[in-house]
Amino acid sequence: MPLLVMKFGGTSVADLDRIKNAALKVQREVDRGYDVIVIVSAMSGKTNELVGWVEQTSPLFDAREYDAVVSSGENVTAGLMALTLQELGVPARSWQGWQVPINTTAQHSAARFVDIPRTNIDQKFAEGFKVAVVAGFQGLGPDGRITTLGRGGSDTTAVAFAAAFGAERCDIYTDVDGVYTTDPRITTKARKLDRIAFEEMLELASLGAKVLQTRSVELAMRYKVRLRVLSSFGDTDENSGTLICAEEEIMESKVVNGVASSRDEAKITLVTVEDRPGISAAIFAPLAEAGVNVDMIVQNISEKDYEDHPGSVTDMTFSVPINQVERAKRAMEDAKAAGQIAYDDLVVDTEVAKVSVVGIGMRSHAGVAARMFKALADENVNIKVISTSEIKISVLIDRKYMELAVQALHDAFGLETA
Repeated sequence: MPLLVMKFGGTSVADLDRIKNAALKVQREVDRGYDVIVIVSAMSGKTNELVGWVEQTSPLFDAREYDAVVSSGENVTAGLMALTLQELGVPARSWQGWQVPINTTAQHSAARFVDIPRTNIDQKFAEGFKVAVVAGFQGLGPDGRITTLGRGGSDTTAVAFAAAFGAERCDIYTDVDGVYTTDPRITTKARKLDRIAFEEMLELASLGAKVLQTRSVELAMRYKVRLRVLSSFGDTDENSGTLICAEEEIMESKVVNGVASSRDEAKITLVTVEDRPGISAAIFAPLAEAGVNVDMIVQNISEKDYEDHPGSVTDMTFSVPINQVERAKRAMEDAKAAGQIAYDDLVVDTEVAKVSVVGIGMRSHAGVAARMFKALADENVNIKVISTSEIKISVLIDRKYMELAVQALHDAFGLETA
């Protein structure tokens, strides 16, 4: 039988009525002739509640017990979904991660997939079951202990199952009806995309779009799993939502397909750093060891013979997530104290935002940067840092201008029209 993977997020299974609504969508696909693997998240708010209980009980908790507690939310949803399907007359069985088994690495709360053997679930399908309801976000470590995959792990679970079982498609049901050209809360002109390439979705997810977890898109792109994002609420059909697929499946793409934004950014500048071979490694190695996620990097042109600096010096600027600023400062101060680097000052700007344009069409079209910078200049938005890749251009600007910049760029590239 053809196989489909359907994933339902926390808001889609927030209570018994919503679980019933999701089950009816599964039943519809079974009636169309599919065997279905359903991946479920915990009911909305339950994971946060479980994390809170762990932290209240043991502030310096054992990570193995943390995973044992926090993974239980998905187990409850999986059982309730299987029961609901059975009440609808659909042969269904629930599966916890260890029962499949979903084999992962041993890194608790941030485990990665090793493999997903098909034998046990295939056997149940052969016995006449039509639906396997699998608890997302969890797996089985090499020591036989439960592991979890980190926030958003249920998306990654769904894609991994679609890859392992050769599913025709992986449908991600959520509280939005697809992927938009930008955040609809920022501009009412945002348009739902019918299709978007894996690479574009990966860039948008990493740049702040919250529709899909970045790891799930990486996995889908690697294994060519066709993803569809669609709403759990209201009627849907095979043309609903947004299909995330290989570039070859998209007949013609706009130069820019989306504008992403993130206000959770900070800019750090090391002033008058010695400009010598190896200085970049001396700066960014301690940041990497401290777990700081550095994004945009700019090194100014060297200037020679400062009064206090007989050799060449430069300024080094980079951006980090705002919640990693203190960790980054500590790493730089420790490196300076250890004599690994020298600088006169460390300047932090936490009032910045990142705005990016993304599109596979950039590969074959010139002038995208010029159009972007002109649109921002026309709105008197000053650019602090610029970063580019083959299909994206990102800028760091004052946070107070983020919404204005997004709207200006959305208009400049005509994203409100297909």
